[in-house]
Amino acid sequence: MLYQTLRNGEKLPLLGLGTYQTAGDETYNSVRWAIDLGYTLIDTAQIYKNEDIVGKAVKDSGKTRTDMFIVTKVNFKNYPRCYDSVLQSMKDLKTDYLDLVLLHWPYNDYFAAWRDLEKLYKEGVVRSIGVSNFHADRLIDLINYNEIVPFVDQIETNLLCQQKKNAKYLKRYSVAHMAYTPLGQNRRNEMFDLAPVTELSEKYGKSKCQIMLRYLVQRGVTAIPKSVHKERIAENIDIFDFSLTEAEMEALAALDTDTALVGTPEDPERVIRSINW
Repeated sequence: MLYQTLRNGEKLPLLGLGTYQTAGDETYNSVRWAIDLGYTLIDTAQIYKNEDIVGKAVKDSGKTRTDMFIVTKVNFKNYPRCYDSVLQSMKDLKTDYLDLVLLHWPYNDYFAAWRDLEKLYKEGVVRSIGVSNFHADRLIDLINYNEIVPFVDQIETNLLCQQKKNAKYLKRYSVAHMAYTPLGQNRRNEMFDLAPVTELSEKYGKSKCQIMLRYLVQRGVTAIPKSVHKERIAENIDIFDFSLTEAEMEALAALDTDTALVGTPEDPERVIRSINW
């Protein structure tokens, strides 16, 4: 495993398991398989409604808590009670601290929620705090009117949506880049058909998913692909035995369409759907 070091010295693994849209035995089994296969980063969220199952799987794995890196995200509907909601997440996850807690979307009173996270961080209950789906404008606003700069921003990032504009500001403010939907979700097959991906897959004897994940990791971006299939979970972590050349990285960078597939917080229709969820 490779890591990126956060500003506070915490080590964020460059690959982890996502648990979005998983429940019950799917969640439990995928987390157990991932841990057995060497994953230490497990990502969940309050809105996924599977924190309790993730917590049970981690506990049942027999791994020492300090060997794991557990991430959850605060549902924006809980921002007015952010502090208490994080304590509830800890209870559900069966842990007395969390490695990273993120504000899930830039909706509702996220300034008040951020100050709750700052308090939890100072108390040592949460090792690192950050945001998710905050594009540069919201991120800069949050930074300039609060004490602690987010350590992480988790945003949709994949070959078709590489977040180059946002990444520029993440780098400027030393905010670690974390990628959800790293394999493109419902546009995965479209990415599979891209010539550079096919060519590199054949050259290195790696799957197309492995090429796409290696590209992100080699950029220093933490990727959290979701899977409930043991063979895919094993495949996704098997990306640390080869490197792409500079020319190959440039070829993959050129595939960017600068179009988000999922993470579009400024989309009015998405806001309406989210608020009514």
